[in-house]
Amino acid sequence: MAQKRDYYEILGVSRNATDDEIKKAYRKLALKYHPDKNPGDKEAEQKFKELTEAYEVLKDPKKRAIYDKYGHAGLNGGAGFGGGSGFGGFGIDLDEALRTFMRDFGGFDPFGDIFGDFGGSSRRRSSSSSSGRRAYRGEDLKVYLDLTLEEIAKGTEKKLKIKKYKKCEHCNGTGSSDGKLTTCPSCKGTGQVKQVSQSLFGQFINITTCPTCNGEGRVAQSPCSYCSGTGRIKDTEIISIKIPAGVAEGNYIPLRNQGNVGPHGGPAGDILVFIREIPHPHFKRKGDDIYLEINISVWQAILGDKIIVPTLFGNVEMKIPPGTQSGKIFRLKNKGIPHVNQHGFGDQYVIVNVKIPEKLSKQSIELIKQIKEIEE
Repeated sequence: MAQKRDYYEILGVSRNATDDEIKKAYRKLALKYHPDKNPGDKEAEQKFKELTEAYEVLKDPKKRAIYDKYGHAGLNGGAGFGGGSGFGGFGIDLDEALRTFMRDFGGFDPFGDIFGDFGGSSRRRSSSSSSGRRAYRGEDLKVYLDLTLEEIAKGTEKKLKIKKYKKCEHCNGTGSSDGKLTTCPSCKGTGQVKQVSQSLFGQFINITTCPTCNGEGRVAQSPCSYCSGTGRIKDTEIISIKIPAGVAEGNYIPLRNQGNVGPHGGPAGDILVFIREIPHPHFKRKGDDIYLEINISVWQAILGDKIIVPTLFGNVEMKIPPGTQSGKIFRLKNKGIPHVNQHGFGDQYVIVNVKIPEKLSKQSIELIKQIKEIEE
């Protein structure tokens, strides 16, 4: 197994770096290697996950102190920060890395001018509800939307059928059938419990979310029977989404506050709509350019012609000059994919293949022989 790199080295900061310097370094590098800027690039994806792992440790004073003293082994030694397969073994996956980036920086939004900026980190934190309970934000939902190249080229509007948690109307999201709440007996209202563990490095105290009240500090005396005391129920909703022209495979569009509602009246999470391109039977996309192969006859290649060529925006006329060779590439300017959130279009490149006839009449063969004799 390859030796893990130093977290400070990964972020390019000194061991005395301030919290602000760590945050700025992570943001700069995470934007550079973000999957939306590097679709399909596995190396960039791995660097993005590696950066996020380092950031998650160094931004937390307790984790950073353990790492500074014991290194990677300390994080794997029962300190409660990631476990045996957590931060010590690059256990963070892409979804976790994206959630971290969105939580602290609002994510990478390739559609910022269209859909507005991402929300700040406060959207991810808990808050206090009118009942005095801690209100935790609901989970984000990730869905995939398949689009044709024609839809991508022109933009479109789609309707999505989403299964998600919505507020229970019977208890108004409180989880209590009578509206009465009491202090959690397990954590005494703090929402946290302490766990003491021993390791080779001594005794560690790990503070975790209280399992009885899920960190809310208060519990219902009489749980709502409709939602089992959670304050939310599963339901289906139809959501409309506008897709701008020019999106690409791997881009995602955030639908703010339309994900799962939080338990016991907590705010809703987001829906992240990831774009997938449906392979086209004729066109091939490379960036914002489109490639198309088309067959022409020997006579068209020799004598020249005007042919009709399909594009994503309809048919256009293209001139074939006399003496065109097989494999010749012609450019149709601005007939490619629009640049997302920018002015201009890509181009369409037409590759012509000269089709040799497999069968000819005797008369045609004789004429070709005559031409051959003349040319020779």
